Amino acid sequence: MINSTHRFHGRSSLRFVYQRGQTIRGQLVSLRYVHNSRQKTYRAAVVVSRKVSKSAVVRNRIRRRLYEIMRKNAGRIAGSYDLVFSVYNEDLAHMPSATLQRLILEQLEKAGVLHGIPTSGAEHDILDEKETKT
Repeated sequence: MINSTHRFHGRSSLRFVYQRGQTIRGQLVSLRYVHNSRQKTYRAAVVVSRKVSKSAVVRNRIRRRLYEIMRKNAGRIAGSYDLVFSVYNEDLAHMPSATLQRLILEQLEKAGVLHGIPTSGAEHDILDEKETKT
């Protein structure tokens, strides 16, 4: 789960994104985003309708998986953006995590929200620095 500073509070915040935001649509999920100069950091929400799955367990699993991807890549999000992911397909609940992460990061890159190097290579950079110091 992401930190409470990165979550939306109240419906008026979501309304701001729906009215003024831009949309990037994919097959399984869409991203609606807007730069919010009033905030110090990004905020994210995941919307999973009952049309996607009647089971609350499945809807919550999808939500948790997307929030985890956002949490892991929080350092790469540039600026104070409001991000709303709308899920359209139940397949996200059972998709391999690497595929799901690639799908979400591609949408964030298309939006111009991401910057920096991928987090998957960050561990190797730290090891390389230690090896060169000795």
